[in-house]
Amino acid sequence: MSDRPVRRQARGLRRMAEILDAAELVIAEVGYPDLTTNQVATRAGMSPGSLYQFFRNKDEILDGLVARYTDERREFWAERMASVTPDIPLEALVDSFVDESVAFKGSSPAYWALLYGSATGDRLAEASQRLHAAIAEQVAEMLVRRSPALDKDRALLMGTMAVSMVKAVIPQSSPELVEELKVMLVGYLSAA
Repeated sequence: MSDRPVRRQARGLRRMAEILDAAELVIAEVGYPDLTTNQVATRAGMSPGSLYQFFRNKDEILDGLVARYTDERREFWAERMASVTPDIPLEALVDSFVDESVAFKGSSPAYWALLYGSATGDRLAEASQRLHAAIAEQVAEMLVRRSPALDKDRALLMGTMAVSMVKAVIPQSSPELVEELKVMLVGYLSAA
């Protein structure tokens, strides 16, 4: 009997994840402004009434997606940056990190649609700024590990610039632009 609430909670969390997965697909297809909770419920294979047990409206769905993206991406980059050692060539790091960003764009088109393609308000913009600032700090820490004499303020500025470069290019992500981004980042970060 005592594990019943735990199972219910796990089932509820799983169902919330399914709803957010469905919302991602709908947003990728129609954009956030045209998303309806009925579309999300249909895509999730549930009734609108069941969806409302987890999310009362599309703004709460957006909040759930923002939390998911922020937590997952922060964790993802923290793991990647923490494993970087000074002996890894900068070119290999840049290739890997840019390729992982391109792969994420391909696997999570709703993230990019929300971030660049629709007016979702200040919540997403603020969450995105916090996430990108955290990634810039992780890049700065990685740069200092690679070049211990590098000033921490300079490293943070360079991390912020590197993240900004990626943010500017990845939404367009033609293979040519991605290769130019890699060249640009290697040249810029080599100064560290």
